[in-house]
Amino acid sequence: MAERIGAWLDDGGRLTLQHGPITLLVRAQGTAAAERRALEAATARFDGLLQELVDELDLLRSPMTPNAPEPQGPVARRMDRAVRAHARDVFVTRMAAVAGAVADEILTVMTATAPLSRAYVNNGGDIALSLAPGQSFRIAMADIATADLGRIEIGHGEGIGGIATSGRHGRSLSLGIADSVTVLADTAAAADAAATLIANAVDLPEHGGIRRERADMLHPDSDLGARLAVTEVPALSPGETDRALDAGQCRAEAMRRTGRIIGAALFLNGRSRTTGTGLPGRKTPLMRMHHA
Repeated sequence: MAERIGAWLDDGGRLTLQHGPITLLVRAQGTAAAERRALEAATARFDGLLQELVDELDLLRSPMTPNAPEPQGPVARRMDRAVRAHARDVFVTRMAAVAGAVADEILTVMTATAPLSRAYVNNGGDIALSLAPGQSFRIAMADIATADLGRIEIGHGEGIGGIATSGRHGRSLSLGIADSVTVLADTAAAADAAATLIANAVDLPEHGGIRRERADMLHPDSDLGARLAVTEVPALSPGETDRALDAGQCRAEAMRRTGRIIGAALFLNGRSRTTGTGLPGRKTPLMRMHHA
């Protein structure tokens, strides 16, 4: 297993942590002393975290069921909680929440160690977030070619502690055709799992032009096993694009109604759908789409 690497960044209050497939950008804002204590705590907790996951990897890669046994490690238990809520509806493994769960774990240690006005842990685009009163967090959404898709602005007290993005252009294989799906939820693990499943639902299952291959033939260690992952999507008509987005929006809205997410934005072929982007008392939506 690769050696853990940590690096403090020059502007203060930030560091990167890397071990194997995990690369974190960690940010703490407060007094200089609080920032240092929080980042030192993040570094200490990161040490050994990957091995904790490896120790339970077979269970974490197995299909989740409502009666599945719970894992032992704290990050694995975060993954379990985020995914178990979906287990009756669709195929999913705990790995759908791994990036968000790691981010949540590091952020929790930071905020328990020192008083911070604002803090976040970014794990490859899946973000755990903490905001003190009066603080806000803004982030841009972009497609695979870095084109502007829109903005997200989150304030303290809105119940949002996690942002995650999934789709067929991401780090993992996808069962759907979404270019990207960004989800807001109470934790990064919950957002991560939901983004994966909503992106899978953006699909045209009967479209013969969409190429799919067994996930385990593309990546032998994929938790998707023999399920067919999307490898190529042909040009789609506006009507086809809308049908695929409508299917994903239906899944997202069901999650929002049951409290599993707070909001979502879905993108495919320059078109988009949103759900849950307004909150009581807000004058602007949580997510503002960019329209060319």
